Parts: sequence; structure tokens; C-alpha cells
Amino acid sequence: MWLSDAQKIGVALTTFGALFMLLGVMLFFDGALLALGNILFISGLTLIIGPHKTFYFFARKQKIRGTVCFLGGILLVFLKWPFVGMIVETFGFLNLFGDFFPVVITFLRQLPFIGTLLSLPYIRGVVDRIAGSRTSAV
Repeated sequence: MWLSDAQKIGVALTTFGALFMLLGVMLFFDGALLALGNILFISGLTLIIGPHKTFYFFARKQKIRGTVCFLGGILLVFLKWPFVGMIVETFGFLNLFGDFFPVVITFLRQLPFIGTLLSLPYIRGVVDRIAGSRTSAV
């Protein structure tokens, strides 16, 4: 599958957004880094799948609770409540993107070093439980 230039930029923005959010959490919930990470993540996601599909992804009836929590968490971060905002946002993120975890785990298990690490006996059970899959895909 070939990515367009806009999708490549979207992947970069989404990656930088995730890194800024991780750095913001590591620096004791720095509101500026978390807000910047949220903006980059949302704009990158929009560039990857397009504005129309992004709107319909967040507006689906089955995902409305996740959407409200995710966007509410972002709003709380912008209103200088970074700790509470990240908790609410994480809940919304898990509700929105939780269906993708088994796919991501399957992809990661195909990578050389990470796949070996995820296939270790104790780690395999924990990862399978987190991903929500009943059987491991090796």
C-alpha cells in the first residue's frame, strides 16, 4: 500500500504528537507539551484518513462515549487541568481505538526483536490480556 504525501505527513504528525504526549507525561503532566501533542495527534490522524472519514469515525453512535471522553480530556488539558484531562482522554482513547490493539500486537509480533520479546512466556500472556485476544497470533 502506497501512502500519499499528505498521509506521510500525517504519520509524522501523529508520531510527533504521541512523542510530545509521552514527554508531557514524563515531565509531570506538562500542559503545554500535552496540548501540543494533542493538536499534532488529531491533525495527523485527519491527514492520514481524511477529514470526512475522521468526522465519521468520531461521530459513530457506538463510539460516542469514547469521543466525548477523548475530546473532553483534550479540553481539560487546554483548560490547565492536565492530570485529570489525561485520565479522561486515556479512557476515551481506549474506547475509541481499543479495537485496533489486536491488529497492532499482531504486527509487532512480526518484527524481528520486538516479536521475540512479545513471545516470551510471561509477556505473551500479559500482552494477550491487554490486547483482548484469546489466542496469541504467532
